[in-house]
Amino acid sequence: MASSDAGATMTQDELIWRVAGGSGDGIDSTSQNFTKALMRSGLHVFTHRHYPSRIRGGHTYVEVRARDEPVKSRGDGYNFLLALGDSFARNPQEEAYYGNEEVKPLTENLDDLREGGIIVYDTGLLEEEDLPEDFDERAEANDWHVYPIDLRSIAKEHGREVMRNTAGVGASAALLDMDLSYFEELMEERMPEDVFEANLAVLEDAYEQVEGQSTDHDITVPEGDHDTEQALLSGSNAIAFGALDEGCRFIAGYPMTPWTEVFTLMTQYLPEFGGVAEQVEDEIAAASLALGASHAGAKAMSGSSGGGFALMSEPLGLAEITETPIVLVEATRAGPSTGMPTKPEQGDLEHVLYTSQGDSCRVVFAPATVTEAYEQTRTAFELAYDYQLPAIVMYDQKLSGELRNVDADFFDREPTAGLGSTLTEEELTEAAHHASGKFQRFQHDAENGVSPRSLPGQKGGRFLASGNEHTPEGHISEDPDNRVAQMNRRLRKLDDIQEKLNDREQTHQTLYDPGEEDATYGILTYGSQQGTVEEAVDRLVADGHSVKALGVSQLMPFPEAEVTAFLESVDECLVVEMNATAQFRGLVQRELGQYGPKLASLLKYNGNPFEPAEIVDGFESAIDGQEFEHTTATLQKAAGD
Repeated sequence: MASSDAGATMTQDELIWRVAGGSGDGIDSTSQNFTKALMRSGLHVFTHRHYPSRIRGGHTYVEVRARDEPVKSRGDGYNFLLALGDSFARNPQEEAYYGNEEVKPLTENLDDLREGGIIVYDTGLLEEEDLPEDFDERAEANDWHVYPIDLRSIAKEHGREVMRNTAGVGASAALLDMDLSYFEELMEERMPEDVFEANLAVLEDAYEQVEGQSTDHDITVPEGDHDTEQALLSGSNAIAFGALDEGCRFIAGYPMTPWTEVFTLMTQYLPEFGGVAEQVEDEIAAASLALGASHAGAKAMSGSSGGGFALMSEPLGLAEITETPIVLVEATRAGPSTGMPTKPEQGDLEHVLYTSQGDSCRVVFAPATVTEAYEQTRTAFELAYDYQLPAIVMYDQKLSGELRNVDADFFDREPTAGLGSTLTEEELTEAAHHASGKFQRFQHDAENGVSPRSLPGQKGGRFLASGNEHTPEGHISEDPDNRVAQMNRRLRKLDDIQEKLNDREQTHQTLYDPGEEDATYGILTYGSQQGTVEEAVDRLVADGHSVKALGVSQLMPFPEAEVTAFLESVDECLVVEMNATAQFRGLVQRELGQYGPKLASLLKYNGNPFEPAEIVDGFESAIDGQEFEHTTATLQKAAGD
């Protein structure tokens, strides 16, 4: 198992800055610039993104957490709110069906604001009569420091109203005593000269207006320093870069949140590498087109989210029976059906593992971090093309949208361009052929289950590729003995893949044990919740609990030996995942049923990822029998409790 370094538990010595507005108000770009400025100042950063499934309007926010040590997770709440208001509100009336949307970027964020926190809100959009009746009372009770500022007027004076987010950054920087040079540098890099000059005037004006106000809060920006150059990346960036570095030169897709980010990045970069990107009419066509490109000799990928991936079930099964390598990306979101399309959830695990026709023969990874997303995407391509099967990279909107800093030299890797177990024309002359001259593409007796393939047009490589069960040269066959031989051979690949992965120094499971090596209790999770679990473990260990964690990213073939060793070593284990039906716990019990009585579940499926405190509370409730206080998550005790 891989072992990750222990991180510091959360303290007050950090900034968690939340900027809130409406979709279309520039919240995402504003937060990215703020995050980059903090990173360039020497801090470690982590963002959490929340947005509605609307192009314009609707409450959206981005949370930026910064500290002088590595950050693995969003925090518990936050301590600075910049509320711009929703300038695209459908109906700014309290009696409207969805309420007064204009003021929601302020009102819907108050519950998470810590005591002693700062609130800056734009009086140019949010007037005093729009505020909740108990706003002043809550502010006093929680010792919030409130700064009403007319950001809209500042923006209009020097440019356009849309620049009020720049004014908000200037106000934030003044209240936090931040150096403006980092923001100025970023703006100059990204903006045309005339736009830059106007935004610079807005930034400086807002800073100066707030700088002169008296402040009595105790929130500061930590000081830090990076030893190496840093890159700010999301999981979507990492998946795209991993695919490119592993030689992917074809992608087909159809937009669907949150998969669209990977598709857009690949579409942007592929032409620079001599590759091809195609947007097609639907997801069946996308997966089929990528399958055809792979059959013809290109490294190819496709992907989608939820319902779009469901449409790929037919070509996914075709890839398995024709043994055509392909990499698919599945970006999970809250379902069923359209569900909550912009909210994270891990509800597609069973769908990804088992969808298609008949028995599945595929590889599935669920990376937990930016670095894992890069590495496991490369591994997915490697295994797909070595073993001639589909490999799926499964992630969620949390990993897709969150940004974190990574050492830039992590990506200094050699690219890979080979096509795995594909024969050259010279090798084909020595390969097995039928008396008719057809290449025996699907040989029964391949030692590791992999029968080498040829490409269309190669001399001596002619065979039939059919969705029906087939003979070694590809002719349709319903012979029972042939069926058993072909099915057993295809499934044998998974055993060989597991042996290959076991032999590697770097595995896809991360053991986190910052306390004792023989910890009494365990927390088990998979995919994007790993970092949050690790921060929760830090806090539990600091409070005297004997606990460790295992994050699982390899889901098929299931890493039986590693998970068994972990469960054998603990008395009880809490399984943490974002869905309502405990799908990962169910997978563990399917593979390792004898450990079922040790497993309790902590589930969250309200559209928001876990916060560390929820996991701490869930653990103490499951293991120590304390009352479970968090209403946003569900605790299911172990069988027999």
